[in-house]
Amino acid sequence: MPKITWLGHACFLIEDEIRIIIDPWIRGNPQCPIGLEEVPKLEHILVTHDHGDHLGDAIDLAKRDDAKIIAIYDLAEYVRGQGVKNAIGANIGGWMDVDGIKYKLTPALHSCKHGVPVGFLIRLRDGKVIYHAGDTGFTNEFEVIGRLNRIDVAMLPIGGHFTMDIREAVIATQVLNPRVVVPMHYGTFPQIKANPEEFKKALRWIKPEVEVRVLKPGESFTI
Repeated sequence: MPKITWLGHACFLIEDEIRIIIDPWIRGNPQCPIGLEEVPKLEHILVTHDHGDHLGDAIDLAKRDDAKIIAIYDLAEYVRGQGVKNAIGANIGGWMDVDGIKYKLTPALHSCKHGVPVGFLIRLRDGKVIYHAGDTGFTNEFEVIGRLNRIDVAMLPIGGHFTMDIREAVIATQVLNPRVVVPMHYGTFPQIKANPEEFKKALRWIKPEVEVRVLKPGESFTI
C-alpha cells in the first residue's frame, strides 16, 4: 500500500512503486525531522511554486538522484537552467502520464516569480488519488476538483496569512469531499500559527465522514 509521510510544512513523501516528494524543503525547515542525506532515492519531485519553502532542495535532490522535477512550465525551464537534466514542464489542464503515474496541475491562489502557483492531483498506479493544494487561498475551483475526482487524500494548508485559514480549509474540505484530509502549512512561522485540532474538531461537526489525519513531522500512514 502507498505510504505517505509528512516532513513538515508542505513537504510530503509518497512511497509506492515510485518515490515521489512534494515541495522538498528539507534544509532550513524547522519542522523537518530528517537531513537531506536521509531522504530516500527519488524518482519524481513535484514543486508547486518557486518560493524557498517549497522549491527548497528540489534542484539538489534532482541532481543527486537523476530524478524528474514536475512543475509549471516556466519553473521547469528555470530548474533546467540550473542544471536539472529531467524537468517536465506542464500547465493547468488535463492529466499527463509520467512513468505510469498520472498528474494534473490545478489552480492555486498565491504568488511566485516563475509561471503561476499550482496544486497537484496525483493518480497512483493502483488508482488512488492524492490532492496537494499547494499554497492557496480559498477558490471555487475546489468544487470542480471535488466533482471531477474521487479524492482519497487531500493535503490542505490551514495556517492563514499566506494561505487559507482553518475556517476556509474546512469549507474547502466540504466541497472537495476527500476520504482523508491532512492539514499542512501551519506552525512553521509565527504568522501561520494554527491549531490543527481546531480544524479536526470543526470537521467532526460539519463533515464527520471525512477522516482527519493530524500528523507529527516524520509520521506516516498508508492508503
